[in-house]
Amino acid sequence: MTRHNLTTVGYFILLGFSDLPKLQGILFVIFLSIYISILIGNGLLIFLTKIDPGLQTPMYFFLGNFSFLEICYTSVTLPRMLADLWTQKRTISFLACAVQTFFFCIFAVAESLLLAVMAYDRYVAICKPLYYPLIMNHKVCVQLVVASWMLGVPVLIQQTYQIFSLNFCGPNKINHVFCDGPPLFKLACGDTHKIEVSTYLITYVFALIPFLLIIASYVKVITTILKLPSTTGRSKAFSTCFSHLMVVGLFYGSGSIVYLQPKSSHSKGFVKILALIYTTVTSMFNPLIYSLRNKDVIAALRKLLQK
Repeated sequence: MTRHNLTTVGYFILLGFSDLPKLQGILFVIFLSIYISILIGNGLLIFLTKIDPGLQTPMYFFLGNFSFLEICYTSVTLPRMLADLWTQKRTISFLACAVQTFFFCIFAVAESLLLAVMAYDRYVAICKPLYYPLIMNHKVCVQLVVASWMLGVPVLIQQTYQIFSLNFCGPNKINHVFCDGPPLFKLACGDTHKIEVSTYLITYVFALIPFLLIIASYVKVITTILKLPSTTGRSKAFSTCFSHLMVVGLFYGSGSIVYLQPKSSHSKGFVKILALIYTTVTSMFNPLIYSLRNKDVIAALRKLLQK
């Protein structure tokens, strides 16, 4: 009888930065600039890894896929936020909110897994160089990329279904910049404890296990590098690994601040800013990190500019 008395929410309102009405135009220009830089930077990396013969290696195959993933990841949230800033409507349908939540989670999980795959590639290249062409052949590389994209899909379909099967009967204003599990739980009627626990558990599994694999890979990599007799060899090996470690640090560092800090320490505005950093900072700096510290990418870019 209680269920029949509940009114079902048909749409949500993403409040975003509505509390800063005078800054809507400035915020639109800032986030549009960020999105364009992400598209151009990552798109250029994808293009270079496809056309340049010197970049036809497993390392750059993974980098090209990672850049494509970065574009997909930010395209789930930034275009919608730009539209809200431009039109000031801020409404999102129940179905669109569910789709945004699902793809945001899918791409976040895929990014975490692909970073682990890239760390494994560096481990094989430096610790087992003689077996590298055999282990990291094209078929294996494709399988690892497909696994990174698809591994979380069944779990996240079920989890998204559980989140949006909750009763949303009261306020429909999401005090966030995009649809995500934690802000939606605050709007649900009834007990959400079990779903919240399962959501955070899935987050920890898909974030912690790849992170531990990355750490284990780089412990062995650094140990092997330090044993190299040549100073030049050590410098080159450290250079190829450092770029990846910077991206790992940005992704897991900003993500852990968003999801692992105590709820009591969260302020509404601070959470929004952290969420934007988490979803855009890695994507924006990824091309810069890999191009500025990578001689092969710089050489390929020079060839392209000369043509």
